[in-house]
Amino acid sequence: MLVQTYRDMLSAKSVIRSLAEFASARGAQIGYENVFDYSLGNPSVPVPDAVTQTMIRLLQTKDSRTLHGYSPNPGIYSVREAVAASLKKRYGIPYRADHIFMASGAAGALAHAFRLVTQPGDEILTFAPFFPEYHPYVDLTGAVLKTVPPRFADFQINFERFEEMLTDRVMAVLINSPNNPSGVVYSEETLAELARILREAQNRYSHPIYLISDEPYREIVFDGKSAPCASKYYDNTIMCYSFSKSISFPGERIGYVAVNPACEGAELMVPMCVQISRGTGHNCPASLIQLTVAENLEAVSDISVYETNRNLLYDCLTEAGLTVVRPGGTFYIFPKAPIPDAGEFSKLALEHDLVLVPGDTFGAPGYFRMAYCIDTEKVERSLPVLRRFLAQFH
Repeated sequence: MLVQTYRDMLSAKSVIRSLAEFASARGAQIGYENVFDYSLGNPSVPVPDAVTQTMIRLLQTKDSRTLHGYSPNPGIYSVREAVAASLKKRYGIPYRADHIFMASGAAGALAHAFRLVTQPGDEILTFAPFFPEYHPYVDLTGAVLKTVPPRFADFQINFERFEEMLTDRVMAVLINSPNNPSGVVYSEETLAELARILREAQNRYSHPIYLISDEPYREIVFDGKSAPCASKYYDNTIMCYSFSKSISFPGERIGYVAVNPACEGAELMVPMCVQISRGTGHNCPASLIQLTVAENLEAVSDISVYETNRNLLYDCLTEAGLTVVRPGGTFYIFPKAPIPDAGEFSKLALEHDLVLVPGDTFGAPGYFRMAYCIDTEKVERSLPVLRRFLAQFH
């Protein structure tokens, strides 16, 4: 008999993926260049040349068994050493290889982190707006994901509601900064206040509360700034990172779990991740890809394209009178729709071949997301269409 849980999920497909499929089908009819597809967060800038050259050199010079054989369960030790050394240099936190677990992207890292610190029935809090896939990621562990409502003015943390929801059943708090879908980067003040509240709650409830920091957009930050590191503010932090966005590498499925050395139980977490892998199937990311990223830990794709696109869209949307929090990073912008029903608004946009994602599943009804990881030329061609569409709501 087929498992009902997964059968039920067939009728609750990702809105993002459904709209991306619409865009693809529409593109087959009228030419994809004529569909202004802002649905899917798939990086559009090239992989840095250094990354490509590293892969070529490895393929030409290394033994095929080294490149294509199984890696050790926690990942290749030299790769873990390189990641730890890079994090230590960058953030001043004494990471060692024993604190690093190589994973199949941020999703694989999160799959391990949730299972490290929660059991079925435990609660994880996250902050709206949030990536909708957090629900299946958490729900299928048996833990319960609860969402703190957004602070719409700036999409920083709604601390008043957070403290109300921070009960003794909460074992972990999940953050995503820079944030998908808002593009907001949590400030140092936000992270410091979050850490203070969590330390007080740990003392009050006499058990650790872990901060799981989902950081696939860590390097995509604009205006010459950088994203503050959550691990510097709170000892019980588990960092989940992916190279998918920073070097335009999503198809290679590579990332890592980095356990703060000061975490309670830090010495057990990577060995526990190995055991978690036995049950989840997230085993042994590709050896070639691990070795490639180990030599390119400082590499970043040309994110200036995303910053240019951010500026073009922000100016267009604000000039049209929409309420928009200016993104500090990522390649997303999250305006308030000009009508209360963002789903209906997005359906109307499809008539103009504008593919926009309603914000309901992100925990922010009435808003919509635009993923502007597309060519700037296409963004520029979309602006007159977007202006005409928005004008009808005045």
